[in-house]
Amino acid sequence: MTGIWSEEAGDASHPLIAIVHGAMDRSAGMLKLSRRLDERYRVLRYDRRGYGRSNPHPGPFGIDAQVADLVDLLAGRRAVVVGHSYGGNVALATACRHPELVAGVAVYETPMSWEPWWPGTTAGATAIAAQEGGTEMAAERFMRRLVGDARWEALPERTRAIRRAEGAALVGELADLRERAPWHAAGVHVPVMVGNGSLGAAHHQDGMARMAAAIPGARLVVLEGCRHDAPTSHPAEFCHQLVEPLLAAVDWSGQLDVGAEEPAGHRSGGTGRHVGLRLVGTIDEARALGPRSEGEAAHQHHHDELGDDALHEPGR
Repeated sequence: MTGIWSEEAGDASHPLIAIVHGAMDRSAGMLKLSRRLDERYRVLRYDRRGYGRSNPHPGPFGIDAQVADLVDLLAGRRAVVVGHSYGGNVALATACRHPELVAGVAVYETPMSWEPWWPGTTAGATAIAAQEGGTEMAAERFMRRLVGDARWEALPERTRAIRRAEGAALVGELADLRERAPWHAAGVHVPVMVGNGSLGAAHHQDGMARMAAAIPGARLVVLEGCRHDAPTSHPAEFCHQLVEPLLAAVDWSGQLDVGAEEPAGHRSGGTGRHVGLRLVGTIDEARALGPRSEGEAAHQHHHDELGDDALHEPGR
């Protein structure tokens, strides 16, 4: 593993949760979710190779390297892995390849670009199409698609340069994802929660329904009023409706507690869905939470400067 920035919070004696961010994001985007969990769990966040504080990175950026990075960071510890967007593929691939390290998986609006039914009009597809102009152009095209031309052009040039420099990671991981399946449903043998937002893009809603139906025992959750950026915009709801039911189902010795009562409103095997209506805290309360340490403050500033709003448009 080369140059992977990571941070852990919470009591080291508590069960471990690893949070994996998506394309053109960084671990700071998962900070609000982490802080909902780190009083009861040990929480690992990291900047995936080629992003944030793990950039520059020589690569490669395909799923094999992504899994290897997470395995190295787990350092033999068993964890529940929460993956947002592309990070969900890292979580599921790790569960397939290293079941001894993964106690359960929660994914949210995870792209399935290798499938023939996945549309060719997403932000990721647009970025891949633009790579003939170079990886920096691909990253800029991706960002313009997500945040709009006006917002992109209003960013400081330094910020735009940092984002463009992440193009190699973006193109590398998305091209690899289009070429081959990173995981197979039959190989997933841990509890899985699958989520999407009620305001999410149609291809994410369809994709998550298909994923939940394919993975044995997976549960599908629809977060009401949420888009692609739910871990940032609705961290309390994301935690309560997607992560906590998974934690309740996991036996940290490695066995699913099949005798436990299924969380209210959830149905197994992809046969139904739960529309999230119960709220824990408010979005204003979540946003009002200030950084709890100087390090968190610096990292959150770093993330905000790079365009937290990039995740608001669910066009991936």
